[in-house]
Amino acid sequence: MASTKEYAKEIEQERTAKDRFFAGHPESPFRDGGAMFHPLRYFPVESRFKVSANLVRQEQPEEVQLRTNQDGFMSCRHVGDLKFQLEGQELSLQIFHAGEQVGPRVFIPFRDATCGRKSYGPGRYLILDLHESDDYELDFNLAFNPYCAYVDGYECGFPPAENDLPISVVAGEQAWSEERNPAGPSTAISDHTKRTLAARSGAPAAPKPSPKPARRAPAKRATAPRRTKPRK
Repeated sequence: MASTKEYAKEIEQERTAKDRFFAGHPESPFRDGGAMFHPLRYFPVESRFKVSANLVRQEQPEEVQLRTNQDGFMSCRHVGDLKFQLEGQELSLQIFHAGEQVGPRVFIPFRDATCGRKSYGPGRYLILDLHESDDYELDFNLAFNPYCAYVDGYECGFPPAENDLPISVVAGEQAWSEERNPAGPSTAISDHTKRTLAARSGAPAAPKPSPKPARRAPAKRATAPRRTKPRK
């Protein structure tokens, strides 16, 4: 098992690799997204945010519709709930599968008390590969923003209300910029609509007001997200 120092170094190396990908790779969201890339921002690596979790599977995975930043809906299957302890609380997160094209990979959209302040207001993602065992390692140091947090050309699913955590998860990726950090899903939708209408009319979009405290809200089209360099 890697030491805490070795683990932190591994995470930092992944973050550096992701910056390189975003800065120059042909598949980077910044390639044709109309925004100038600057390095991503992160909370410090904290081993206490890597926890054991148990998956309670749905007997029949349920088809659900997650609200998106473009005021649409993303279809996926709710396959189960991850149960875990964090910051002294018993917590749960719903996990979703986005279709056969992603194999056993599932994604976990979530919000927490940092959203709309230090982290992206509409929520962040985690990913897992399903396996036969129902025991998993849930590492919030790997939490990342959907592509719609950086540029407008992507449609991303928001977390359902059930995935609002009543704690501050000061781990993983922070908000990329104050100008693109809406307070929550509803604000993200209205901001996207305003920018779209401004682009069609040729007028500049109205400046974003100073960030306000996050408010809890229900939650090309996104498929299941993935890290640039999966961990082994």
